[in-house]
Amino acid sequence: MTATASEMAAATPATRDRYVDLLRVASLATVVLGHWLMAAVGPDGMGNLLGIVPDLQPLTWAFQVMPVFFFVGGFSHALSYRSLTRTTDGPVYAAFLRVRLRRLLRPTLVFVGVWTALALVVQLAGADRGPLAGAALRLVTQPLWFIGIHLAMVAGTPPLLKLHERHGWAAFAALVGAAAGTDVLRFALGVPYVEFLNFAFVWLAVHQLGFLRADGRLTRPAVLAAAGLAGAALLVAYGPYPLSMVGMPGEKVSNMAPPTLALLCHGMWLVGAVQLLARPAAAWLARPRVWRGVVAANGIAMTTFLWHLTAMLAVYALQLGLGLRLPEPAGAAWWAQVPVRLLLAAALTGVLVAAFRPFEASPRGAAGPGSGPRAALGITLCLLGILGLSTTGLGGLLEGHSATLIAVPVTAPAAIAMALGGWLLVERSGSPRRVRLRG
Repeated sequence: MTATASEMAAATPATRDRYVDLLRVASLATVVLGHWLMAAVGPDGMGNLLGIVPDLQPLTWAFQVMPVFFFVGGFSHALSYRSLTRTTDGPVYAAFLRVRLRRLLRPTLVFVGVWTALALVVQLAGADRGPLAGAALRLVTQPLWFIGIHLAMVAGTPPLLKLHERHGWAAFAALVGAAAGTDVLRFALGVPYVEFLNFAFVWLAVHQLGFLRADGRLTRPAVLAAAGLAGAALLVAYGPYPLSMVGMPGEKVSNMAPPTLALLCHGMWLVGAVQLLARPAAAWLARPRVWRGVVAANGIAMTTFLWHLTAMLAVYALQLGLGLRLPEPAGAAWWAQVPVRLLLAAALTGVLVAAFRPFEASPRGAAGPGSGPRAALGITLCLLGILGLSTTGLGGLLEGHSATLIAVPVTAPAAIAMALGGWLLVERSGSPRRVRLRG
């Protein structure tokens, strides 16, 4: 039986860092709102609001908050791994992967299964040639890149945590240096494919800041924020980096895909900024009603993230189905409809969350120690499959459409098979016995 949000809130230990839970919810909520606003559908199809109105791109310096989520992930992964190490008799790597993946992958694979079935129905009916349906099949899986990167961070937590415990800030500095070196090889020397290394170096550096927070070593957040903001500004002003901190259609260089040193500096500025707010937020989070809301939101965060674009696309489909005219994006009529679209998208997201929330609920109990190599292979297949699906989309399933993941072509069915196979490997990597408490 799953505990209610009120029961979980009441049982919160005094030692819990409630601000981290707030940051997790707030960062995902910001991403959801940003996606709803950026998906601009008009008479000629779907576009990106930031591409239509370039003057809005500076807003991404405040609202591109994925680094905050990965920073929070580093904090949570450090605490979870250390807790398992203290309470588990035997190797903990496989158990750690299972504990972290269950709540993440189950709702994701359900989402993928539902949308794959819908995509097949749409394509068999020949309805995928419309501007909205075709764009939806390409777009709906794109946010899964975030889950793929998150899986990589989970997989790398044990060795990187040891690196942090031995070297502290120097480990973070090494990742920053590796990200900078990768950009030099990419932009100055033109080394092919080297830019993909920054999917690891940039995001793992932000993740490493979460380790530093877990050990109470982020003691000068103002310095971190100032250094990050200055670094990002200088790189954009004098380097080959675009202004937008989110990917833009058709741009030659993106700060996001693959990530750049400019995005890493942006992440440093955001982490420093949110750390400055930690103390005033603590008193607010001590209020029972506020904390219950944060606990409840955390319980549906992943399901909301997975289905929020589906809800917005359904709003546009409803508008077309009712024969209502779609105004030109960014025009006066389009902006006037924004509040209505947001309210409808929020309501539909609520319906989808109610339907799919049970798949996000964490199973009680954790399997005991098991095969670390099998679990490592499983999570590698999972992250490659999820990243591959975010690249290919679900269009062209019947035609064998493929896209390039790093340097390898991959199809959506192959990506789904990798994700499912990897998940089964992780789930079956454990021994049948339960975790035994020491002492």
